[in-house]
Amino acid sequence: MLSFEPMARPTGIGSLPFADPDEACRFVQERLPDIPFWPQLPRRGPRENMYLQFSPGLPGLVEEGPDLVFDRPPDYDDRLAHLYQRYLDGDADWPLDRDHAAGFYAMTERHAAGLRRALAIKGQVTGPVSYGLTVTGRDKRLLLYDEVAFDAVVKGLALQARWQEGALRRFNPTTIIFLDEPSMAAFGSAYYNLDRGRVIGAIREVTAGLTGLTGVHCCGNTDWPVLIDAGLDVLSFDAYYYARNLSLYPEAVAAFLARGGVLAWGIVPTDTSDAVKEDVPSLVARLEEALGWFAEKGLDKGLVLRQSLITPSCGLGSWPEATARHVFDLVRGVSAEIRRRYGLDH
Repeated sequence: MLSFEPMARPTGIGSLPFADPDEACRFVQERLPDIPFWPQLPRRGPRENMYLQFSPGLPGLVEEGPDLVFDRPPDYDDRLAHLYQRYLDGDADWPLDRDHAAGFYAMTERHAAGLRRALAIKGQVTGPVSYGLTVTGRDKRLLLYDEVAFDAVVKGLALQARWQEGALRRFNPTTIIFLDEPSMAAFGSAYYNLDRGRVIGAIREVTAGLTGLTGVHCCGNTDWPVLIDAGLDVLSFDAYYYARNLSLYPEAVAAFLARGGVLAWGIVPTDTSDAVKEDVPSLVARLEEALGWFAEKGLDKGLVLRQSLITPSCGLGSWPEATARHVFDLVRGVSAEIRRRYGLDH
C-alpha cells in the first residue's frame, strides 16, 4: 500500500444531482478543495448512470435506451481478441466517452486549477461484481455467469481505470481510483452464487495496473473481510448504518490499518428523510460512538482517525439538489469538528 494519511478530510462518492457539469464541478471544488472528485451526472441522461457510463468499447455491451444488455455481435470474437491484446500490452489509452462522462471532462478541462492545488484527486469506475450482477444478456442471464463475457468486462474496466489514473495524474501526482461495488451487499445471499476467490480476483484484476491509491465503496452491509482482502488502499462504507457491522471484524480492520489502509466513513446519510434529521453535533456523536466500538476491540482511535476520510454514505445522483447541498455541508462540518477535536489540522 502507498503512504496516505488523509487526517479525516472530506471527499465524496461520485454522483451528484446536477445536469450542468460546470455547476457540478464548482460544487465539488468549493466544498472539497483538498480531495475533489469528478462528478457523475445521471440527471443528464441514462448514459451517465454507473453502468452505461463505462460501457463504450466493451465487447458485446449494447445500449438500448436507459438499459444496457449483453449480446454477441458477428464480430464479437475479433473485438474480444483486440481487447485482450490491449490488456496484455499494458495499454492505458481507453478514454472515457465525452457523451457518457461530461463531469470528467468539465473537471479536467475547465476546472483543472483546483486539481493542481489539491492533496489528492479521486476518480471512480463501476466495480466488476456490480457490473456482473446488474447487466444481463438477452436471455436474462447475469453477465457474472458468462465466464468469457465477464472476463472481458473485467479487463475493459481495468483499461479504463488505467487511463483515468493517467489522465488525472497530469494534474496531481496523488490519485485515488475507487471501484463502486453496491452489489457486494448481495455477497452471501442465497440468491447469488458469489465465490470469494472470484470476487477478490476480479477486483484485484481491475486495479492491478494502477500505481496510485485504490479504493472500494460498498453502500450496504457485506462480508467486509472479502473487500479488505482484495488489497486496496481505501475501504469506503456506509458508517451511518453499518459501522457496527464492520466493527465485528476487528482483526481484519486492524490488519488493514497496520498496512496503511484508510477507512472512508460514510457517516452522513444521503437519504433525504434521514439527512434532514441530522446536524453536525448529532453526526459527530454518532461517529464518536462508532469509533468507540472499534476502540473496545483494541483499535487505536488516533491511528484510525489519521487514516480516515469523511464522506456521504453513498452517491447523491438520485436525490434533490437541496439534499446534496445539505449533505456536503454536514460532511464538511463533521470533518472540521473531528479534525479540530483531535488536533488533526496540524
